[in-house]
Amino acid sequence: MQPSLDSFNSPNSEEYCSSWEEMLQNRQLIIASNHGPVTFHKDENGENQPQRSGGGGLVTALSGITQHVDACWIASALSEEDKAWQGGLVPIGEESGSIRVKFVISDDAAYDGYYKVIANPLLWFLQHSMWDIFRSPTIDRSTWQNWQNGYVAVNRLFAEAVTKQILVDQRPALVMIQDYHLYLAPYFIRRVLHPRAKYTLMHFIHIPWPGAEDWGFLPPRMRQGILEGLCAVDLLGFQTREDGLNFIRTCESHLPHAHVNFKQGRVWYRNHATFVRDFPISIDVKSLRRLAETEEVAEYHKSLLEQYGGNPLIVRIDRIEPSKNIVLGFQAFDELLELHPEHRGKVQFLALMVPSRMEVEEYQNYLNELMGAAGQVNAKYGDSAWEPIRVVVGENYPRAVAALQLYDVLLVNSIADGMNLVAKEGPVVNQQHGVLVLSERTGARQQLESGALVIPPLDISATANALHQALIMPTDERKEKAERLRNLIEGEDIVDWLCKQLETIVKLGL
Repeated sequence: MQPSLDSFNSPNSEEYCSSWEEMLQNRQLIIASNHGPVTFHKDENGENQPQRSGGGGLVTALSGITQHVDACWIASALSEEDKAWQGGLVPIGEESGSIRVKFVISDDAAYDGYYKVIANPLLWFLQHSMWDIFRSPTIDRSTWQNWQNGYVAVNRLFAEAVTKQILVDQRPALVMIQDYHLYLAPYFIRRVLHPRAKYTLMHFIHIPWPGAEDWGFLPPRMRQGILEGLCAVDLLGFQTREDGLNFIRTCESHLPHAHVNFKQGRVWYRNHATFVRDFPISIDVKSLRRLAETEEVAEYHKSLLEQYGGNPLIVRIDRIEPSKNIVLGFQAFDELLELHPEHRGKVQFLALMVPSRMEVEEYQNYLNELMGAAGQVNAKYGDSAWEPIRVVVGENYPRAVAALQLYDVLLVNSIADGMNLVAKEGPVVNQQHGVLVLSERTGARQQLESGALVIPPLDISATANALHQALIMPTDERKEKAERLRNLIEGEDIVDWLCKQLETIVKLGL
């Protein structure tokens, strides 16, 4: 029988809302992540000024609770201006007040080893099932040096900063650690603090957690260090139920002396219980809608209508990385045009590509591959009046929102994705009753599959067929699916994601 964590998901928010608000009033809140809510830059007078960074929805979710609790956000110093910041309150929103920000300062070599060698690409590639195990990665002496002097060292620095913050306040602490950059920090925190110290450790992992067999490729010392770090937390959050189950299976297979309980969603290790739950992350619906109503988005909307208005429009918006499966998406469009010539000269495929980690060779190569795949389709079917695939490279969020307003089909065919928030942003702003074609390997599938056409991402024929079905779908069915997606997304937005974590802490008595 397949183990399940369904009965241990978070309780209804209305029932528990007052409980977690009361809990926060009696605790200090500490957030730890590689990227913080702000970065600093010098203004025209040479003064350090904060600028909201790419913390995204996490910052938005936390901004509401800063009104109830004194929160401190600990992050890596990413610039000289960050390093010069002495710590203090920083505004994070026009309506939300301020949050205390402290930066962890590491030397450049340590940070590069931690971030550019171990976290990216080693762990990120592993967790997205992107290793070519017959050729890479090569774990050699240099890798081990970057593990010890980079990843381990920076995680220790974070643990020291968190521990220091815990001890400056007599109130119990709630520590919310984010993502794969800080897997070791919980172990170091728990090892330093006195057993009677009052604190709760939570860790949320934003990317997929693959099966135990994938973790078997990582050297035992690295693997055990990661698992020991995560088993030092009280509550471990994942995007999906399957991710949580995979973590428990990984502990069962690779962590000696760990006792696992699938039914209760718990790992018992070194006389400590770690509860495993799924908390699918979402988007800030209100903020997205405000942006969609701006004049800047309206201008892009008008421009895109002039270019593509009147023709069915397939849209995809992705970072340029192999896990997004962009090449196979273009090949599926090729098969669609081959099998259904009635779409030739009519359907436009608009691909908005955002550069990502271009210093990594694999990403540079993938950009060349996807441009080549698009070029082949255009050469095969296009003419002077019709370019089947238009690829636009560059980061421009207002333009992306305008494209999402206009799609008839939104293609999300990732091979592996922690969530994929484009799949949630699109249905919220779309004005065409557009159809979502969604990979079964995205975290978003768990919530959205009832309103989407779900595909196996490596099956080009299935993807081509889904694109065709989406294009010819009757209006009533398109409208019903679009409304269902909107209701699902609006009912569980980014604030709900945070609330459910806090409610679970209350429910478990942590």
